[in-house]
Amino acid sequence: MPKTSSLQVHGRDRAGKGAARATRRQGLVPGVIYGGNQDATLIALEPRTLVSLMHDPAFKTNIFEVEIGGKKQRTMAMDVQLDPVSDRPIHADFRRIEKDTLVRVPIPVRFLNDAAAPGIKVGGVLNIVRHEIEVRGKPDDLPDHIDVDLTGLEIGDSVHIKAITLPAGIKPTIARNFTICTIAPPTVMAVEEEKPAAAATAEGDAAAAAAPGAAPGAAPGAAPGAAPAGDAKAGAAKAPAAGAKPAAKK
Repeated sequence: MPKTSSLQVHGRDRAGKGAARATRRQGLVPGVIYGGNQDATLIALEPRTLVSLMHDPAFKTNIFEVEIGGKKQRTMAMDVQLDPVSDRPIHADFRRIEKDTLVRVPIPVRFLNDAAAPGIKVGGVLNIVRHEIEVRGKPDDLPDHIDVDLTGLEIGDSVHIKAITLPAGIKPTIARNFTICTIAPPTVMAVEEEKPAAAATAEGDAAAAAAPGAAPGAAPGAAPGAAPAGDAKAGAAKAPAAGAKPAAKK
């Protein structure tokens, strides 16, 4: 059942943008009450009161009794316009309601018993598709919230609107069996395995041999510019031994 509370407002005499700006200069939020086969009533609200009411998740399902000119009117909040820079409320719309009035309002969704879901226990992630569900019904039949029980859900399971029991007379505005939430599989980061030490050594030798400045045929690990092993032996055979006399010419 929706909560009913009284709402203190001030009456306004003039309509229009100029009158609304004048109301804001007085530190109030301009608003209007319409519907119920009656003329619109111009009102002004205390900004702190309005902001406090807006923080309630059931703000748009609650019923507010507004007293103007000694007469009480049952209303529901339909829309609140916010300043695009400061996010402060700059205008509020309320609708008169009666017992047989049909309204369309968003109902907040609560997800319960996530600790009893095996899919979440093993690392699954609750993927919320809808935080609110718009329903149609009479104001006095509206629920404060819609509960979704996660007990027993495995990875890959999902909850649809037809699995939820709504109060009598309350129906979702969307006809199809839409999804409310799913249990998604965990995201796993692939870890590259360490290469064997022998393979790493072979790769290092190959890189050293292919380094710029390395002579063709140089042994792995030899300094750049070193002569090949075959050339070194040939040079040693041609060079005379230290202290040997040169061969006599014939």
